[in-house]
Amino acid sequence: MYVADSRPQALDSARAGGTPIAASAEPAARPPAGRRGTAIAPTVLALGSVSLITDVSSEMVTAVLPLYLVAGLGLSPLGFGLLDGVYNGFSALVRLVGGHFADRGGGRHKSVALFGYGLSALCKPLLLLAATLPTIGMVLAADRTGKGLRTAPRDALISLSSTPATRGRAFGVHRAMDTTGALLGPLAAFLILRATTDGYDAVFTVSFCVAALGVLVLLLFVPRRHGAEQVTAEDSRPAPARPTFRSALALLRRREVRRTTVCALLLGLATVSDSFIYLLLQRRLGVPDQWFALLPLGTAAAFLLLAAPLGRLADRLGSWRVFLAGHAALLAAYGLLLSSWHGSALPYAVLALHGCFYAATDGVLMAAASTAIPQELRSSGLAVVQTGQTLARFVCSIGFGAAWTAWGDRTALGAATVALAAGAAVAYAFRPTAPTPAEVVPA
Repeated sequence: MYVADSRPQALDSARAGGTPIAASAEPAARPPAGRRGTAIAPTVLALGSVSLITDVSSEMVTAVLPLYLVAGLGLSPLGFGLLDGVYNGFSALVRLVGGHFADRGGGRHKSVALFGYGLSALCKPLLLLAATLPTIGMVLAADRTGKGLRTAPRDALISLSSTPATRGRAFGVHRAMDTTGALLGPLAAFLILRATTDGYDAVFTVSFCVAALGVLVLLLFVPRRHGAEQVTAEDSRPAPARPTFRSALALLRRREVRRTTVCALLLGLATVSDSFIYLLLQRRLGVPDQWFALLPLGTAAAFLLLAAPLGRLADRLGSWRVFLAGHAALLAAYGLLLSSWHGSALPYAVLALHGCFYAATDGVLMAAASTAIPQELRSSGLAVVQTGQTLARFVCSIGFGAAWTAWGDRTALGAATVALAAGAAVAYAFRPTAPTPAEVVPA
């Protein structure tokens, strides 16, 4: 296992001395030859282990939360849409804060991520005490605050520990490990619900214990420093000592960053929440309540199998081709849910397409955005892109829940399908046109 150390890197030493490293320097511009040039950095593997453990915890809660709120507490689809929007969108309000503090003082990525993971862990037992819509909303908001604080610093560590030519693969491997936890979490929740009397209380308690283990692994095995990324002409200039919010938002003046953010926002406006997908499947197929927690397993299994291969494909063909293809898979899943097909293969097809969508978009978007963002603002820049996407999904959750309550589930999904098709067409025309990472690496 990789023990966290803090060995200085050549880039940090050069910047400390005030001498920028020339972009044309041969050792910096050329990745190591052979197998080491494509190896996954120990930092990525350590962060993947943290995400695996943490996702077991979070997905245990996510798997039972829709049923707990709708069937257990009797919330309407609109009420659930509001809470689901909080759960998936509140983190957008603090992502810029997390990215900003992670970039200050030369990079506090691990410290900010550690605080975020710890805050989310502490929220798990509080769900045992929350029984009303306002209190549940407060707990979920605090939990998503932790997620918002940790996501950009974690992704920045992955990006900075990888070369441009292997960044898609690095994010793919991390997302595959993360999704292994997403696969195990619903299974654990299912087994706990079947084995205990007070099933929801037991799920929340076990979730807290697992989350605490993830925080411990992050503290012990993730290094504080990075330095595997190639130096480019843009990144070789001396870094500002204390990045500001203004400098992070100023990244939107860059054509590639602006286009990446706008495309992610447009497509996020038509991305129906996972929980609604599972509720739609349950209604179509009449899935018993005790089996509901297993539905996320299909999405997680497809995500797990495809994340690394699609990450490598993004390195070869370009991130945006894979990213847009992932939204085509989501569009196909919407189409199946709207169709009159009721065959036994329907849930497998929908969940496989749903997992393919995440495998082709989640880490791939971060890999694409990283190419256009300088090192000293990497965490803040990724937070800008994530904030636009997350706010859009927040709006979609509330809008879809309101449309379901007013007009029914099929009409709401039909509107989302039309919006996704229109958003994909605009994103295809407006997509960034930067070269692929493989094209910018010298031969």
